[in-house]
Amino acid sequence: MKTGMILAGLVLLAYIAYRTYRFAHLDKGLEQQIAHGAVILDVRTEKEFATGHIEGAINISLGNIRERYATLDTGRTYITCCSHGLRSVKVQSLLQERGFRHVYNGGAWTDLEQVVLRVRLSQKKK
Repeated sequence: MKTGMILAGLVLLAYIAYRTYRFAHLDKGLEQQIAHGAVILDVRTEKEFATGHIEGAINISLGNIRERYATLDTGRTYITCCSHGLRSVKVQSLLQERGFRHVYNGGAWTDLEQVVLRVRLSQKKK
């Protein structure tokens, strides 16, 4: 019983740390960037992307980004996303190293999708 309680506490602590990390690494002002036409760049694998994604997102996986980043316009604004937010941080850094000035981390695609839907809903109301 005591071991179970300790294990449950550790799992809860790990979950809280993970959620804090995700929140801390998200860029601010994503709604404004999306409203101004930012491109959503989903860096999950094709198989992951096929299971669900943000409507209109471009899919270039972390494994392929080094070969395919040249197909992207350095003048556009990109918001990276993945399943949990770790790969999106890596791609954000990689693109910035290659001269992309407007790249933001959107974290987990499911969280970013909620932001995109809010923006689209507010644009419809206007």
